[in-house]
Amino acid sequence: MEQKFNESAEKVKTFTKRPTDAELLELYALFKQATVGDNETEKPGMFDLKGKAKWQAWVDRKGTSKDAAMEAYVKLVEELTAKYL
Repeated sequence: MEQKFNESAEKVKTFTKRPTDAELLELYALFKQATVGDNETEKPGMFDLKGKAKWQAWVDRKGTSKDAAMEAYVKLVEELTAKYL
């Protein structure tokens, strides 16, 4: 699964079109959950809108196992590949 996950992470870099913000947040949150685990970082300040959105997307994945996050990430990349590659 880890090899598939790494291949998917590389595939995202080859997209010819930019995914939507919601899709990018989902990719970010799943990637961080799969590689780091639960978000234990401090919430960004109120003027860091992008940072807060990323932080919240990751926090929403709290409790998801690394394997489950990797599986969800690979599945999402497969879906997005059809749209953006």
